[in-house]
Amino acid sequence: MTDDGYFDAVIAAHYDDDPASTDPALIAATVDVLKGLARDGAALELAIGTGRIALPLAHAGVPVTGIEMSRAMVDRMREKPGGDKVPVAIGDMTTTQVTGEFALCFLIFNTINNLTTQDAQITCFANAAAHLQPGGAFVVEVGVPKLQLLPLGERFVPSDVSDTHWCVDEYDVVSQEFSSHHMHIREGAAQLNSVPFRYVWPSELDLMARMAGMRLTQRWADWTRAPFTALSPSHVSVWVKDA
Repeated sequence: MTDDGYFDAVIAAHYDDDPASTDPALIAATVDVLKGLARDGAALELAIGTGRIALPLAHAGVPVTGIEMSRAMVDRMREKPGGDKVPVAIGDMTTTQVTGEFALCFLIFNTINNLTTQDAQITCFANAAAHLQPGGAFVVEVGVPKLQLLPLGERFVPSDVSDTHWCVDEYDVVSQEFSSHHMHIREGAAQLNSVPFRYVWPSELDLMARMAGMRLTQRWADWTRAPFTALSPSHVSVWVKDA
Protein backbone atom coordinates (compact mmCIF):
# COMPACT_ATOMS: atom_id res chain seq x y z
CA MET A 1 0.00 0.00 0.00
CA THR A 2 1.29 3.48 -0.91
CA ASP A 3 0.71 6.95 0.58
CA ASP A 4 -2.37 7.01 -1.65
CA GLY A 5 -3.72 3.91 0.06
CA TYR A 6 -4.85 1.27 -2.42
CA PHE A 7 -5.74 3.93 -5.02
CA ASP A 8 -2.39 4.86 -6.52
CA ALA A 9 -1.71 6.37 -9.93
CA VAL A 10 -2.18 3.04 -11.72
CA ILE A 11 -5.64 2.51 -10.18
CA ALA A 12 -6.60 6.17 -10.58
CA ALA A 13 -5.76 6.09 -14.29
CA HIS A 14 -8.43 3.45 -14.92
CA TYR A 15 -10.87 4.22 -12.11
CA ASP A 16 -13.46 5.77 -14.41
CA ASP A 17 -13.30 2.95 -16.98
CA ASP A 18 -16.13 0.97 -15.36
CA PRO A 19 -19.26 1.65 -17.44
CA ALA A 20 -21.52 0.57 -14.56
CA SER A 21 -20.34 3.39 -12.29
CA THR A 22 -20.15 6.04 -15.04
CA ASP A 23 -23.56 5.37 -16.57
CA PRO A 24 -25.14 8.81 -17.22
CA ALA A 25 -28.56 7.67 -15.94
CA LEU A 26 -27.00 6.45 -12.67
CA ILE A 27 -25.06 9.67 -12.20
CA ALA A 28 -28.16 11.77 -12.93
CA ALA A 29 -30.24 9.81 -10.40
CA THR A 30 -27.49 10.10 -7.77
CA VAL A 31 -27.15 13.84 -8.26
CA ASP A 32 -30.92 14.29 -8.12
CA VAL A 33 -31.14 12.59 -4.71
CA LEU A 34 -28.13 14.41 -3.28
CA LYS A 35 -29.22 17.82 -4.53
CA GLY A 36 -32.61 17.36 -2.88
CA LEU A 37 -31.02 16.37 0.41
CA ALA A 38 -28.63 19.35 0.30
CA ARG A 39 -31.64 21.71 0.47
CA ASP A 40 -29.79 24.67 -1.07
CA GLY A 41 -26.89 24.12 1.35
CA ALA A 42 -23.31 22.96 0.90
CA ALA A 43 -22.19 19.33 0.58
CA LEU A 44 -19.12 17.45 1.81
CA GLU A 45 -18.07 14.26 0.04
CA LEU A 46 -15.94 11.83 2.00
CA ALA A 47 -13.55 10.02 -0.37
CA ILE A 48 -14.30 12.34 -3.29
CA GLY A 49 -12.06 10.31 -5.59
CA THR A 50 -12.03 11.40 -9.24
CA GLY A 51 -15.10 13.59 -8.81
CA ARG A 52 -17.46 11.14 -10.51
CA ILE A 53 -20.40 12.55 -8.51
CA ALA A 54 -18.95 15.72 -6.97
CA LEU A 55 -18.42 17.47 -10.30
CA PRO A 56 -21.92 16.97 -11.72
CA LEU A 57 -23.37 17.83 -8.30
CA ALA A 58 -21.38 21.08 -8.28
CA HIS A 59 -22.52 21.74 -11.85
CA ALA A 60 -26.10 21.32 -10.60
CA GLY A 61 -25.55 24.23 -8.23
CA VAL A 62 -24.53 22.55 -4.96
CA PRO A 63 -21.26 23.87 -3.43
CA VAL A 64 -19.11 20.76 -2.89
CA THR A 65 -16.01 20.21 -0.75
CA GLY A 66 -14.15 16.92 -0.59
CA ILE A 67 -11.89 14.85 1.63
CA GLU A 68 -9.64 12.30 -0.08
CA MET A 69 -6.59 10.28 0.93
CA SER A 70 -5.33 9.59 -2.59
CA ARG A 71 -3.59 12.47 -4.30
CA ALA A 72 -3.57 10.40 -7.48
CA MET A 73 -7.36 10.26 -7.50
CA VAL A 74 -7.62 14.01 -6.90
CA ASP A 75 -5.14 14.63 -9.71
CA ARG A 76 -7.51 12.79 -12.06
CA MET A 77 -10.37 14.98 -10.88
CA ARG A 78 -8.33 18.12 -11.50
CA GLU A 79 -7.97 17.09 -15.15
CA LYS A 80 -11.75 17.18 -15.68
CA PRO A 81 -13.78 20.29 -16.52
CA GLY A 82 -14.49 22.13 -13.27
CA GLY A 83 -12.21 19.81 -11.31
CA ASP A 84 -9.92 22.66 -10.31
CA LYS A 85 -12.77 24.53 -8.63
CA VAL A 86 -13.71 21.93 -5.99
CA PRO A 87 -11.74 22.31 -2.74
CA VAL A 88 -10.30 19.05 -1.42
CA ALA A 89 -8.54 18.30 1.87
CA ILE A 90 -6.02 15.47 1.55
CA GLY A 91 -6.33 13.06 4.43
CA ASP A 92 -8.13 10.18 6.12
CA MET A 93 -11.91 10.58 6.00
CA THR A 94 -12.23 9.34 9.58
CA THR A 95 -10.33 12.25 11.12
CA THR A 96 -9.67 14.99 8.54
CA GLN A 97 -11.78 18.08 9.09
CA VAL A 98 -12.57 21.02 6.84
CA THR A 99 -13.86 24.49 7.60
CA GLY A 100 -17.58 25.09 7.36
CA GLU A 101 -20.89 23.51 8.24
CA PHE A 102 -22.70 21.36 5.73
CA ALA A 103 -26.29 20.45 4.95
CA LEU A 104 -25.17 17.19 3.39
CA CYS A 105 -22.31 14.74 3.85
CA PHE A 106 -22.09 11.67 1.63
CA LEU A 107 -19.96 8.54 1.27
CA ILE A 108 -20.89 6.40 -1.72
CA PHE A 109 -19.94 3.48 -3.97
CA ASN A 110 -19.17 1.02 -1.12
CA THR A 111 -16.39 3.24 0.27
CA ILE A 112 -17.43 2.75 3.91
CA ASN A 113 -16.09 -0.78 3.41
CA ASN A 114 -12.60 0.61 2.74
CA LEU A 115 -12.42 1.23 6.48
CA THR A 116 -11.35 -2.22 7.62
CA THR A 117 -12.20 -2.01 11.33
CA GLN A 118 -15.43 -1.31 13.15
CA ASP A 119 -13.71 1.43 15.15
CA ALA A 120 -12.72 3.22 11.94
CA GLN A 121 -16.25 3.04 10.60
CA ILE A 122 -17.64 4.41 13.87
CA THR A 123 -15.13 7.25 13.80
CA CYS A 124 -16.12 8.04 10.20
CA PHE A 125 -19.75 8.45 11.24
CA ALA A 126 -18.66 10.75 14.07
CA ASN A 127 -16.57 12.84 11.68
CA ALA A 128 -19.48 13.14 9.25
CA ALA A 129 -21.81 14.25 12.05
CA ALA A 130 -19.26 16.81 13.26
CA HIS A 131 -19.41 18.53 9.86
CA LEU A 132 -23.20 18.59 9.63
CA GLN A 133 -25.48 21.39 10.70
CA PRO A 134 -28.48 20.35 12.85
CA GLY A 135 -30.95 18.63 10.56
CA GLY A 136 -28.21 17.89 8.02
CA ALA A 137 -28.13 14.52 6.25
CA PHE A 138 -25.44 11.84 6.01
CA VAL A 139 -25.83 9.49 3.03
CA VAL A 140 -24.07 6.15 2.58
CA GLU A 141 -24.34 3.89 -0.46
CA VAL A 142 -23.03 0.38 0.13
CA GLY A 143 -23.66 -3.21 -0.89
CA VAL A 144 -25.37 -5.78 1.27
CA PRO A 145 -22.93 -8.57 2.21
CA LYS A 146 -23.35 -11.48 -0.22
CA LEU A 147 -23.24 -14.16 2.45
CA GLN A 148 -26.44 -15.79 1.19
CA LEU A 149 -24.46 -16.82 -1.90
CA LEU A 150 -21.84 -18.71 0.13
CA PRO A 151 -22.27 -22.48 0.44
CA LEU A 152 -21.46 -23.74 3.91
CA GLY A 153 -17.70 -23.49 4.44
CA GLU A 154 -17.02 -21.60 1.19
CA ARG A 155 -15.17 -18.27 1.13
CA PHE A 156 -15.26 -17.11 -2.49
CA VAL A 157 -17.99 -15.39 -4.52
CA PRO A 158 -17.38 -14.30 -8.13
CA SER A 159 -18.78 -10.81 -8.66
CA ASP A 160 -17.77 -10.07 -12.25
CA VAL A 161 -16.55 -12.23 -15.12
CA SER A 162 -15.90 -10.78 -18.57
CA ASP A 163 -13.29 -10.97 -21.33
CA THR A 164 -11.27 -8.17 -19.72
CA HIS A 165 -12.09 -8.31 -16.00
CA TRP A 166 -12.53 -11.01 -13.40
CA CYS A 167 -13.42 -10.22 -9.80
CA VAL A 168 -13.74 -12.67 -6.91
CA ASP A 169 -14.71 -11.58 -3.39
CA GLU A 170 -13.17 -13.57 -0.53
CA TYR A 171 -15.13 -13.49 2.75
CA ASP A 172 -14.11 -14.17 6.34
CA VAL A 173 -17.39 -14.49 8.22
CA VAL A 174 -15.61 -14.56 11.60
CA SER A 175 -13.70 -11.27 11.29
CA GLN A 176 -16.34 -9.65 9.03
CA GLU A 177 -13.59 -8.86 6.56
CA PHE A 178 -13.45 -9.52 2.84
CA SER A 179 -11.12 -8.87 -0.06
CA SER A 180 -11.92 -8.13 -3.68
CA HIS A 181 -9.44 -9.76 -6.06
CA HIS A 182 -9.47 -8.10 -9.50
CA MET A 183 -7.76 -9.41 -12.61
CA HIS A 184 -7.73 -6.86 -15.45
CA ILE A 185 -6.60 -7.61 -18.99
CA ARG A 186 -5.28 -4.43 -20.57
CA GLU A 187 -3.29 -4.25 -23.80
CA GLY A 188 -2.69 -7.98 -23.69
CA ALA A 189 -1.25 -7.94 -20.17
CA ALA A 190 -2.81 -9.21 -16.94
CA GLN A 191 -2.88 -7.01 -13.85
CA LEU A 192 -3.89 -8.35 -10.43
CA ASN A 193 -5.14 -6.03 -7.72
CA SER A 194 -6.47 -7.06 -4.31
CA VAL A 195 -8.14 -4.65 -1.88
CA PRO A 196 -9.19 -5.43 1.72
CA PHE A 197 -12.58 -4.35 3.08
CA ARG A 198 -14.86 -4.75 6.08
CA TYR A 199 -18.47 -5.52 5.29
CA VAL A 200 -21.14 -3.95 7.46
CA TRP A 201 -24.83 -4.66 7.91
CA PRO A 202 -27.54 -1.97 7.59
CA SER A 203 -28.53 -2.40 11.24
CA GLU A 204 -24.90 -1.98 12.29
CA LEU A 205 -24.70 1.28 10.32
CA ASP A 206 -27.88 2.47 12.04
CA LEU A 207 -26.24 1.91 15.43
CA MET A 208 -23.12 3.80 14.33
CA ALA A 209 -25.37 6.68 13.28
CA ARG A 210 -27.18 6.67 16.64
CA MET A 211 -23.83 6.79 18.43
CA ALA A 212 -22.99 9.90 16.38
CA GLY A 213 -26.29 11.64 17.15
CA MET A 214 -28.08 10.80 13.90
CA ARG A 215 -31.25 8.85 13.07
CA LEU A 216 -32.34 6.91 10.01
CA THR A 217 -34.91 8.66 7.82
CA GLN A 218 -34.66 6.81 4.49
CA ARG A 219 -33.35 3.54 3.14
CA TRP A 220 -33.70 2.71 -0.56
CA ALA A 221 -32.39 -0.11 -2.68
CA ASP A 222 -30.65 2.33 -5.04
CA TRP A 223 -30.58 5.91 -6.29
CA THR A 224 -33.95 5.55 -8.04
CA ARG A 225 -35.48 5.37 -4.53
CA ALA A 226 -36.71 1.82 -5.15
CA PRO A 227 -37.88 0.07 -1.95
CA PHE A 228 -35.22 -1.76 0.03
CA THR A 229 -36.10 -5.45 0.38
CA ALA A 230 -34.55 -8.69 1.59
CA LEU A 231 -33.32 -9.28 -1.98
CA SER A 232 -31.74 -5.87 -2.53
CA PRO A 233 -28.01 -6.20 -3.32
CA SER A 234 -27.26 -2.71 -1.99
CA HIS A 235 -28.80 0.21 -0.16
CA VAL A 236 -28.72 3.99 -0.05
CA SER A 237 -29.33 5.10 3.53
CA VAL A 238 -29.99 8.59 4.89
CA TRP A 239 -29.45 9.60 8.51
CA VAL A 240 -30.28 13.06 9.83
CA LYS A 241 -28.34 14.83 12.59
CA ASP A 242 -30.46 15.63 15.62
CA ALA A 243 -31.12 19.30 16.35
